[in-house]
Amino acid sequence: MLSLHDLLYQRTPRVPVTKLLVGINLLVFVAMLAGGAGLWHSSNNVQLAWGANFGPATQDGEWWRLGSAMFLHFGAVHLTLNLWALWDGGQLVERMYGHTRFAAIYFSSGLTGNLLSLVAHKGLAVSGGASGAIFGLYGALLVFLWRERRNLDPQEFRWFFWGAAGFAVATLILGFLITGIDNAAHIGGFLTGALGGIVLARPVNGIKRVAHRSRLLAGGAFTLAVAILISQIPVRAYRWSEEVLTRKEIGEFLRDDAAISQAWQSILDEGRRGGISFEELAGRIDTAVGDRYEENFEQLSHLPPNPALPSSATVEMLRHYAERRRDASRALAEGLRAHKPEQIRDALEMANQARQLSQPD
Repeated sequence: MLSLHDLLYQRTPRVPVTKLLVGINLLVFVAMLAGGAGLWHSSNNVQLAWGANFGPATQDGEWWRLGSAMFLHFGAVHLTLNLWALWDGGQLVERMYGHTRFAAIYFSSGLTGNLLSLVAHKGLAVSGGASGAIFGLYGALLVFLWRERRNLDPQEFRWFFWGAAGFAVATLILGFLITGIDNAAHIGGFLTGALGGIVLARPVNGIKRVAHRSRLLAGGAFTLAVAILISQIPVRAYRWSEEVLTRKEIGEFLRDDAAISQAWQSILDEGRRGGISFEELAGRIDTAVGDRYEENFEQLSHLPPNPALPSSATVEMLRHYAERRRDASRALAEGLRAHKPEQIRDALEMANQARQLSQPD
């Protein structure tokens, strides 16, 4: 019987890939903190900006998010737990399979886990983290231990095998009990790692060959599973690029509205001080207020008319607001030119009501 320590350290003495993965995850987290992410929790908007897996974005041609999401974490606790599991299990698995095969198991598990997450959550969850890939390592670890059980000390085998199995099962159970844990990614990663452990197995000491049939069956099962997942990718609710464009236009409108409102107030204050004709006041209102609200109204009207966009309701409210403010400014200018105090009061009241309706409760 062999000691697991002797078996592994004579195979692959160094674990550069595990260390590299830990380092990359730490660097990405530090970069996110420097970019405004929270230490204990990051909002979905921050995660999306850094490449989280999210149906409308991933399915909008940004399939790289299935990979980038593997290096994102939602806070220090999330990062610490994942890196602890990666460091603890990754060193063993890298020695069991070698650097290249270890990397193949890690990335295929993470990508497949994220693909299953996309399908299981119908593209509506914002997900990220290395846990899917890490679960893949534990799946490969269990396959290796089971395959070599007759070559290992029985007590050592029981300790490592049932310890790893208990960790995986307990974590999956917690995933079903605690909201926010992406168990789909965990399950997808674990199964991929187990199949990868069969396909990429290498014999101990180069003596015992791994059955070719087992490799073919495991490889076929993995290929079939991925094909089924791809066929089940849900129809996206909306295009993320359209939502990003809409949010950009909303931000630009709000900034412009603040400037227009300030110009409106300056013109009214100047009119109250006197020394300027009604005709000139009306011209300034048309140019500095009415024309600009008209332009903003047109820009908002040209945004993608998709009611499924999260910002759709906001755009509709702002369009109505811009239209009311434009009409109020036009009515005010006409009242000034016609010297109609009642029309002037009504126009100012209309502008004030539009402002109040645009404010959140």
